[in-house]
Amino acid sequence: MIQVLIGYMGSGKSTIGKILAKKNDLAFIDFDEYIEKKEGLSIPEIFSQKGEIYFRKKETLYLSELLNAKPDAVVSLGGGTPCFGNNMDVVLNATENVFYLKLSVDVLEKRLKHEKAQRPLIKDIADAELSEFIRKHLFERNFYYLRAHHIISVNDETPEEIVHKIEEKLA
Repeated sequence: MIQVLIGYMGSGKSTIGKILAKKNDLAFIDFDEYIEKKEGLSIPEIFSQKGEIYFRKKETLYLSELLNAKPDAVVSLGGGTPCFGNNMDVVLNATENVFYLKLSVDVLEKRLKHEKAQRPLIKDIADAELSEFIRKHLFERNFYYLRAHHIISVNDETPEEIVHKIEEKLA
């Protein structure tokens, strides 16, 4: 069974995915790490050396490859993955277990301020402009995120409480 976690960067997809996979005896696949392994470069290196267009094309190719293999796994997608090409359709057709981890802009801003160096899309954005950037990005991406089968509102919950919410939807 494939379970896919989507959401904005910093929403906890990897953290939640690892716990969910372990509790349900499934593999965990961080899709960014999957791409890095295939390309032999980190995501920031791919962006800086080859550009976002190259990255998005490869992302689409690898997404189809991974989901067509039908792994028994929890897959954590990159924040932008569902929002390009027909990626969201590919995900929705691969499984009925797509979960959008939805956080408020305030919580995302607090989390991302400390992670900017590792995030190519926000590394050059001033802290004072981060909230507005996130709001704009979420507005653009919500069309895709809200197509998920399950929307899990996440703000103050612990990772274990979030995993419990997901497991209730799977029951």
